[in-house]
Amino acid sequence: MTEPKRRLPEWLKRPLPAGGNFNNTSETISQLGIETICTNANCPNQGECWSHGTATVLILGNICTRNCKFCSVIKGKPLPPDKTEPQRIAQLATELKIKYLVITSVTRDDLPDGGASQFRDVINTVRQSNENIRFELLVPDFKNCQSNALDVLADALPFVLGHNLETVPRLYPIARSGANYQASLDLLNQAKNKWPNCPTKSSIMLGLGEKDEEVQQVLKDLRSVNCDRLSIGQYLKPSKSSLDVVEYVHPDKFEQWAIFAKELGFKWVMSSPFTRSSYNAHTGS
Repeated sequence: MTEPKRRLPEWLKRPLPAGGNFNNTSETISQLGIETICTNANCPNQGECWSHGTATVLILGNICTRNCKFCSVIKGKPLPPDKTEPQRIAQLATELKIKYLVITSVTRDDLPDGGASQFRDVINTVRQSNENIRFELLVPDFKNCQSNALDVLADALPFVLGHNLETVPRLYPIARSGANYQASLDLLNQAKNKWPNCPTKSSIMLGLGEKDEEVQQVLKDLRSVNCDRLSIGQYLKPSKSSLDVVEYVHPDKFEQWAIFAKELGFKWVMSSPFTRSSYNAHTGS
């Protein structure tokens, strides 16, 4: 027998996006030809964020060199970095009056610096016309070029440096193939050692079959490399080919994880079913 489709709990239902601000954000993004993680990852918070006139920009195209099964971003052969992208994002920041810009990218294992120079160029170009804007980066693991990538990014400080562990080490082979748990920790550690005053941040998803003791260890590992900020959210299947949800975690459990994380020493914690890496990120500034 076919297993019946699981119903989405009431706490995971969101209203459809609508309204003037949402439409304005959508039209501006479309006119400037800018990619966002909001659309490429089918984020459930898109309606809320775009209605507030903000979005998380996705640089270096919308084709990833990896194929993580929790993600709906397309895998394939990406195009070379677009030299016009920094200026278009600067225009977006100006038109939407963005005060806190979160920038992420697809993973670009094909580039010598993993795409770090594009992050740098976007920040520095945006600053030319928006000098008071603040930045948060959500970077890939910069496989095989971590030290070089951080050297490149140093020219764009200050910013919050985010890199997501995503899940517990046991689930990496099925959820995050091509990535390495220790390498991700090493990146956060190198960033903190190189820039002691630069806030570092990571995020994990619940609902993939992780055990409580595994989550506890991940949070302890993050604190062992002095990671400052943490976001914990519910994994929701973003596409038909993505991993199935194993469990819908109750909001009370997210609150318990927030308490545990704060007791470990995280300076900023957001933990709820709809929490995502960039969701309300500005509240940590």
